[in-house]
Amino acid sequence: MTLVSEHIESDTRERILVVAERLFRQFGYQKTTVADIAKELRMSPANVYRFFDSKKAINAGVARALMGEVEGEAQRIARTPGPAAARLRELIKTVHRMNSERYVGDSKLHEMVAIAMEESWDVCVAHMEQVTAIIGEVIAQGAASGEFEVADLPLASMCACTAMMRFFHPQMIAQCATKPGPSIDQMIDFVIASLASRAKGTGGAN
Repeated sequence: MTLVSEHIESDTRERILVVAERLFRQFGYQKTTVADIAKELRMSPANVYRFFDSKKAINAGVARALMGEVEGEAQRIARTPGPAAARLRELIKTVHRMNSERYVGDSKLHEMVAIAMEESWDVCVAHMEQVTAIIGEVIAQGAASGEFEVADLPLASMCACTAMMRFFHPQMIAQCATKPGPSIDQMIDFVIASLASRAKGTGGAN
């Protein structure tokens, strides 16, 4: 009975988030109320508050779900076979593309994620840590195969992620779109060059 109850509660939470995301996309986060979400679900606002104690918590849940989809795609790329450099390039470009399509191309979702970054920073920090860890996974595989030369893996992962922040952070993507600077491919080339094994180069230096 407990398992059934937990399943129903989980399903209800999921339905609330799905409807909230749809309304946020349609009307914007600021204009959507908990009462609007409840009305769409044919439940009372009090019932919604049983699952989320505030609109802020709903927003954090929607943001977490969207970020989870990006993490899932990044993880899929990290675990496919092939050279680490090629997978790292695909992973970085995919994170950039998904964030650009979701948050920059959609002004209402951009508003939602901007507020989530202000009100639910822990969700954003957890996402950045997860993306950094996935990038680290690919770098570690490249180091193990001899493709990369890495003395400090956690540092290399953080440096790679920080170098790409202009292309990862939704607000920076929007702000930098028309500003001069290196392209994403140029930045990826720079990151990969900094990771590349120097074994071949040092062999003929003596």
